[in-house]
Amino acid sequence: MRNLHWRTAVLTGIIITLLIAIPLAAVDIAHKKSSCHQWQEIAKPYAFNLASWELHTLSHLPQEIFRRKDKTTQARILRRQIGSVLADNGIIRFPPIAFSLEKPPHLLVISPRDKIAYSGRMMLRQELSIEEMEKLEIRLDELGLSSLVVELGGFGATYPPIIGDNMALSYTINTATEEWLHQYLAFRPLGFLYLLDSIGITDNTDVITMNETLAGMVSREIGSQVYAKYYKKQEDTKVSQDTSEFDFDAEMRETRKIVDQYLSQGKIEEAEHYMEERRGKFVAHGYYIRKLNQAYFAFHSIYGHDPASTSPIYEDLQQLRDQSPSLKYFLNKVASMRSYAELDEALKY
Repeated sequence: MRNLHWRTAVLTGIIITLLIAIPLAAVDIAHKKSSCHQWQEIAKPYAFNLASWELHTLSHLPQEIFRRKDKTTQARILRRQIGSVLADNGIIRFPPIAFSLEKPPHLLVISPRDKIAYSGRMMLRQELSIEEMEKLEIRLDELGLSSLVVELGGFGATYPPIIGDNMALSYTINTATEEWLHQYLAFRPLGFLYLLDSIGITDNTDVITMNETLAGMVSREIGSQVYAKYYKKQEDTKVSQDTSEFDFDAEMRETRKIVDQYLSQGKIEEAEHYMEERRGKFVAHGYYIRKLNQAYFAFHSIYGHDPASTSPIYEDLQQLRDQSPSLKYFLNKVASMRSYAELDEALKY
């Protein structure tokens, strides 16, 4: 049985790698012929080598699965626990649940300066210093762009997904579930369209937001069940936060609103000055934000529940979840969608 499991896992990894790496190579060749992708050439030396990571990881996967001591590691325990709760909800566990606890790659996000738009992205290597991040961002900003290197909590475009190894238990459970869900969705219409967008074949921000928001909603629901089932008597170490009346979500929504107003009036410098002032305020209240700019909002906008997002998709998905008889029904219904119009239509009945 274990032999079947690792063979299935390796085969799944190869399929996912081929689905991503081959189209990426084709897109990269096309990008080289276009002057509008000058930023990619600048960022390329920092790029994450997905194929190399996959080959190294998959070559060691059988050994890791059969190694007796791994039965008690956190990753193996969490994998079984998440799988059990998914089964409780009737959700098919394919691809096989697996993840690697290590530092995820970084994500470079590109936005125009005159508006907030998720116009470009590239995965960067795992080990990247603050100095390297800022050096790259300065070079890209000199092209008239807004750029941001994001430190991710997880990365689901590899198999197994990469999950940060320095997070609180509840966050680790949620992140591992969320990145697995992206792979679950990749074999369904909505997730496959997200894959096409990720490799540059299509361009649909609503599809990105629907995927990220759906995966986030379902992972939080599954994660809370895992935590209640296996860790109810335990408590994560809480990070002390500002106990004053400072409301991060409300303040961030207000910041986004004002920034949008500035940019709609063509006041780019004013918007950027305002964002830096606001960043200082967030930091003063205990919320560390290294860089607050158009790219920051572009990145956070794809997560519908995030206060930096202005998308109605989270509220729409939450309404559909409330109308759904089960989590499985909700997940599979949205997974079968191909556009925001289909979500809008589903809410009419």
